[in-house]
Amino acid sequence: MNTSPSDVNRVVLVTRKTELDELVTRFATLPQARFFLEHAGTDFAPIQHAHDTYQRALETVSRAIPRDIKVLRIDRDQVPFTEFDDDLVVALGPDGLVSNTAKYLPTQPLLGVNPDPAQYDGVLLPFAPEEAAGAISLALNNEAVLAHVSLAHAVSRDGHSLLAFNDLFIGAASHVSARYELHHAGKAERQSSSGIIVSTGAGSTGWLRSVLTGARSIEAIANGRAAPSPVDYALPWDTSDLIYCVREPFPSKMSGTTLAYGTVNSKHPLEVTSHMATDGVIFSDGIQSDAIPFETGSIVSVGVARQQAHLVVQ
Repeated sequence: MNTSPSDVNRVVLVTRKTELDELVTRFATLPQARFFLEHAGTDFAPIQHAHDTYQRALETVSRAIPRDIKVLRIDRDQVPFTEFDDDLVVALGPDGLVSNTAKYLPTQPLLGVNPDPAQYDGVLLPFAPEEAAGAISLALNNEAVLAHVSLAHAVSRDGHSLLAFNDLFIGAASHVSARYELHHAGKAERQSSSGIIVSTGAGSTGWLRSVLTGARSIEAIANGRAAPSPVDYALPWDTSDLIYCVREPFPSKMSGTTLAYGTVNSKHPLEVTSHMATDGVIFSDGIQSDAIPFETGSIVSVGVARQQAHLVVQ
């Protein structure tokens, strides 16, 4: 932890809307939301149960914060617009809330709480709600154990930049083919694909694992073999390497498939040049709202960021 106890002036509690919250926003009232779903044949009870579970966890975590310290509660959508200072940041799950918060915290520690272990894997949420008080106390007293997590960084020559905790997506905003030229390890290739995934160590068990598992399963089944078990693939969170993977590369006279997978590091950065007149984008951690443009004339370099995330793990 980079601050002494007296330096932590505030606890920022980051939450996210439940499915029920979003439904009430859509239908204006809870009864109208329930009426619509039940008449569509959807069981409303699990949605209500998940909401109630999250609210109980929120109450528990809120009580765990000492009363003599300032508290700011914000929704996930407010994170990019919040100025963090000498703060301890607490994210009340799911896992994606941690990844989408951590990249906005250059020095501040982030403590993830799992509001519903029956629903969320909790890879980035080491604490149950009833454990929050002890974990927060340790963090405020400079006694917490931190894991330092490498981030990916995409920088375009026209001045746009983007950090990623789990992964970057480089491609088209829709389901049309992405067209670009990829440069890596002294080689270059024009490609047409469903886009490029660049994964960090923290993200190696997420989208990257899904892509690799799907590719291996399709190849096996297409050649008459049984589908293999899911890929067991994980990089250390603080690794200095990124992994890039091209989704569904299409072979043609104009596009190749030889640069479909590789390791990105300080010796071998990844550079991609767009050949998409419109709708080319780069976004991070599955959030398209923070996308930067990637259209014809744009050249982006991808590597490990100088900034790291700092997660409270014990």
